[in-house]
Amino acid sequence: MTTLDELIEKSSMKDPPIVAVASAADREVLEAIEIAVQKGIAHFLLFAQEAELQQLITEKFPRLLNQHGVSFRNTTTVEEAAEHAVKAVSTGEAHVLMKGNLPTAVILKAVLNKQYGLRTNSILSHVAAFEVQGYDKLLFVTDAAMNIAPDLEAKAQIIQNAVSVAKACGVEMPIVAPLCAVETVNPAMQPTIDAAALVAMNNRGQIKDCIVDGPLALDNAISLEAAEQKGIRNGTAGKADILAVPNIEAGNILYKSLMYFAGAKVGAVIAGAKAPIVLTSRADSAESKLYSLAVAIQTASLSK
Repeated sequence: MTTLDELIEKSSMKDPPIVAVASAADREVLEAIEIAVQKGIAHFLLFAQEAELQQLITEKFPRLLNQHGVSFRNTTTVEEAAEHAVKAVSTGEAHVLMKGNLPTAVILKAVLNKQYGLRTNSILSHVAAFEVQGYDKLLFVTDAAMNIAPDLEAKAQIIQNAVSVAKACGVEMPIVAPLCAVETVNPAMQPTIDAAALVAMNNRGQIKDCIVDGPLALDNAISLEAAEQKGIRNGTAGKADILAVPNIEAGNILYKSLMYFAGAKVGAVIAGAKAPIVLTSRADSAESKLYSLAVAIQTASLSK
């Protein structure tokens, strides 16, 4: 697939997964839900203060009233909404968790709850799927939002999470580029040492179902011409599916540069939990939330 709209079309299925939405009284969230229901990609459990949610839906999204596949659950606080939404996923009543109009810290506290949360033995990491004009396929970026300064072990898990998402989105054998400032191993630059170690771990089967090639600078990871100019001709340079950033600052800058300078479209999920988590910003557009739903639904479909 080369576009996120193709991912939405692929997400349409006869038995749509159920998405539990915590604190659903949000215009962009409800707009994304309305489109998702129309396209048949998911059913929804909406957790929110009932009067507030009903008023917003009645005024702006009346088609969601009495809509097949949309259920309402009354909660009195955002904390309660997060708890009940997480429990719905944990018990198998729902297959995807989605953040609505509440702080990220509130929903993550529920996700990490030891009794009913969604933690596994894997690290939680952010995976974004970008549709970039001029790039001939979806480009995945990780981790731009969760892990601040991952060590080598964490980077390996972050890559494995991203590979799972990319494969769910149709990439059979993802090419992973651990991004650095240079293409050679430099003992003074820890990201290059980590990149070389990640390649070795991949070669030994410790990182599976992908090809890891690095260290690579951004140009050599995504441009065949740039890679050839620097004499990198190994069959994977310039063809990256997944860009693995060295730290959260690099990821945040790359993520926002793609959005604001390149005008890229994006959908993102948190991977590594018992179920995919749509953890978009409250400032994100309805379109971005819809694309994030599509990425999460594809990821959930592997285990549904």
